Amino acid sequence: MIAEPMTMLTDYVLAGVTAWLAYRLSGPREGHRARSYWALAFAALALGALLGGTWHGFAPGFSELALILVWKATVLSIGVASFGMLAGSAIATTPPAVANALLAIAAAKLVIYSGWMLFHSEYVYVIADTGAALAAIAALHGWSAIRARDRASQWILLGVGVSALAAAAQASGFAPHRHFNNNDLYHVIQIAAMLLFYSGAKRL
Repeated sequence: MIAEPMTMLTDYVLAGVTAWLAYRLSGPREGHRARSYWALAFAALALGALLGGTWHGFAPGFSELALILVWKATVLSIGVASFGMLAGSAIATTPPAVANALLAIAAAKLVIYSGWMLFHSEYVYVIADTGAALAAIAALHGWSAIRARDRASQWILLGVGVSALAAAAQASGFAPHRHFNNNDLYHVIQIAAMLLFYSGAKRL
């Protein structure tokens, strides 16, 4: 028995799309360091969505230990994704000295988040970590879009906006259909956000 078939399916679709985008960003002609960090972010999010879909679909059949391990791996993967996005954006939009400082901050954030999530399981902490990263990314690319009018930043800002819309849809609890709940809606909107992020990242 699959516990939440639509949530599992939409998570798996999100994983597949994001994994493909990660592959596209990591190709041999995409060797820029900023794009490499964004490729890491996409790959980590793909893993998180795959694990999250598995958790939503098969949790009732898991042992207690398996439940914990799958969930911890899910939230830790999302933390790596937010790190990769922030690191790639810092490198692309700031001078090397500033970028290195921001990389150190992003790495410290990841270490603190990962340590915290090893002993906590509430999703609110995932939202807080991702939200902080997206706010910083919006600030970096907002400044870059104003200063340099670069297309990459404009696409990434659109991605941040759609991600915020996805988070709002999930938090609202709105279910368009009894077989399509707020989590499913979040996954579908987030797929659109990832396509926008990719459109920006490939131009960095």
